[in-house]
Amino acid sequence: MQEKKEKSKPNILIIVGFLFLFSGLSVIVYNYISNKLIINKEKDAIERYYIDDKEAVIDNGSTNDFKDNNEVKSNSKLEYIAILKIPKIDLVRGLVDLKSHLNSINYNVEIIDGSDMPDKEKGNMILVAHSGNSRISYFRNLDKLKRNDKVTLDYNGITYNYKVVNIYDIEKTGSVNIVKNNDTTTLTLVTCRHNTNKQIIIICELEK
Repeated sequence: MQEKKEKSKPNILIIVGFLFLFSGLSVIVYNYISNKLIINKEKDAIERYYIDDKEAVIDNGSTNDFKDNNEVKSNSKLEYIAILKIPKIDLVRGLVDLKSHLNSINYNVEIIDGSDMPDKEKGNMILVAHSGNSRISYFRNLDKLKRNDKVTLDYNGITYNYKVVNIYDIEKTGSVNIVKNNDTTTLTLVTCRHNTNKQIIIICELEK
């Protein structure tokens, strides 16, 4: 009897080991599939943004296209109001409305409340995002930008072209001190500098 009990112990350990392995693989597969679905959803939203943008400038004679476009828009949970592009770091991100719950650093590149949209002359749009290694660390490579690097923002059918004019660090205190030329239209990018208690501030000016 004692011998049977001793033999059963390794069997139980093997079963428990397989269960842990299966659970771990299930989590990995689930996260992989979830991330894929989110990425595909974001890509679809970017494509819809440009389709909607084209529809806005096409003659109203094409009423069927307009109707189909509205149906796509109403059935979509993710809608972008602008597209941020930073070629040097291969970043293309859609921006959501300021009032959307997805306009948060925990979901996306966030438009800071009080920001000006790019069509406001001498305004300043402030965008923040995480650095680091997580899926939502969209500004992880922001520290690679240098003066004169290009940044673009597509908004309301217009592409706004900016160049980096100033880069500086500040202490991470919960507030941001922005040093800019008040006679220019600017885009400000903000993220944390890796492994420090500092934030990187990148000022981009609209090119004329």
